[in-house]
Amino acid sequence: MTVRRSAAALATTAVLLGAAAPVAVAPVAVAAPNPSPSAELPSGLYGTTDPTYDGVWRQSLAFLAQKIEYVTPSPQAVTWLLEQQCDSGAFASFRADASRPCDASTVMDTNATAAAVQAFAELGGQREAADNGADWLKSVQNEDGGWGYNPGSPSDANSTAVVIGALARTNVPVTELTTADGSTPYTALQALAIPCGKKDGGAFAYQPGKKGELVANNDASAAAVLGLLGKGMAVGNANAVKDPVCRKGDDLTPEESAQNGAHYFAATLAASPHLEQPPMPGAEESEPQPDFGNTADAVVALAASGHKDKAAASVTWLEQNSKAWAQQGGPAATAQLIFAAHATGTDARSFGGVDLVKQLNATGPAPAATSAPPSPKPTGGQASDSAKSDDEGGPGLWWLIGVGLLFGAGIGFLLSMRRKKQQP
Repeated sequence: MTVRRSAAALATTAVLLGAAAPVAVAPVAVAAPNPSPSAELPSGLYGTTDPTYDGVWRQSLAFLAQKIEYVTPSPQAVTWLLEQQCDSGAFASFRADASRPCDASTVMDTNATAAAVQAFAELGGQREAADNGADWLKSVQNEDGGWGYNPGSPSDANSTAVVIGALARTNVPVTELTTADGSTPYTALQALAIPCGKKDGGAFAYQPGKKGELVANNDASAAAVLGLLGKGMAVGNANAVKDPVCRKGDDLTPEESAQNGAHYFAATLAASPHLEQPPMPGAEESEPQPDFGNTADAVVALAASGHKDKAAASVTWLEQNSKAWAQQGGPAATAQLIFAAHATGTDARSFGGVDLVKQLNATGPAPAATSAPPSPKPTGGQASDSAKSDDEGGPGLWWLIGVGLLFGAGIGFLLSMRRKKQQP
C-alpha cells in the first residue's frame, strides 16, 4: 500500500489486531481538510467507510481491478470519479460536494490523482480526463525529479512511483521529465535505495531521515520496484529472468535498482511467506503482526520484475489467511489481492475459496457487465499493465465495448451537465 492508503487502513488494522499497532509509515502531509462527508455516502462510491482520505483512491483501484477481470463498472460509478476531478486535472482525496469549484482551500493529492489517471487510462472514452490529470502531475514535479504527497511537499518513494505509473499509462516519456539539474523521476527513486552490502540492501526508504539516513520501508520498496520498471499498479507478470542479485554501484540503471528491490523481497519472503508490520514509534512491545497489504504488493513487485516463482509461497499464504483482512479493508484491500492474483496468474475468482471479483463488485454499484476471463488464464509472457491496453486490443477492447454500449444511451447527457469547476 502506498502511504495514502495507510490512513484508510488504520481502522481495518484496529479491527483485526485489537490494540496492535498499524503498519509504520512516514507521516502523511496534511493541510486544511476538505468538507466532511455527509452521513450518507455517494451512491456511486465504492466502499462503506468514511471516504475523506481515500475516496478517490479506492474508487480508482476498484476500476483497475475490475478491468483486469473483465468487469465493466457502473456508469454511475465512473461519473462519480469524473466529477471529483478539478478543472486543473488534479484530484483531492475526496470532495464531499463536487458541485463546488476547486479553490485555494482544496487540498490536492498526487496519489489520488495518479491512481485516477491510471484508472481513466483503462476506461474506454476517458482519455481526456487521464491526460488532464497527467498534465497536472507533470506541472507539480519537484526539482529532485520526484513528487510528494501534496504539491510542493518533499518527494517520497510512494508518491513518485505511483505518479510514474500514471505517466507511463498515458504514454508520457518518463525519462524526458528532466529538471534543471538533470534529475528525472527515476533519479528521485534511486536516491532512496539502500545500497547493497548494507543492512536491508536493495530496499527503499520512504524518505530520508532527519540526518539523511535511509531506513527500509516495505511499502515504499514495493512501490519503488514498480516505479523503476515504469509500470502501474495493475501490472501483468514479466518473462522469467535469472534470480535477482543485489548490484552495487552509483551508476545503476532503473532496471538494476528495481532488481535490487526484487532481491530484497525475494530474500525476505524466503524466510517467511509474509511481511510483518513494524511497531509504531513509542508503542509497547507486542508480537509482530502480518502485513497483508504489503505482502500482496511485494508479490506484484516480484512478478512484475520477472520473479513470480519467488512469490509463490506468499500467494499461497495470502489465499489461506487474507479473507478477513480483505473483507474489513473494503474495495482497496480486495483490489490489492486481485492485483497479486493477476500478476501471478492465480484465479482471482477462486482465491483461497473466495471470489474476489464478486466481493469487489459487491462494494459498489452493480457492474454494467461481467464476463469470465478466457480459459486457460494467461500466466506469463507479456510484461504490461492490465494485460493489454485498449489501444492494443485484447481484454481492453471488450471492456471498452461494454462501456460504450451502456454509456451510449445516456452518459453523454449526464457528463454534459457536470458542473463547471474552477481551479486557481
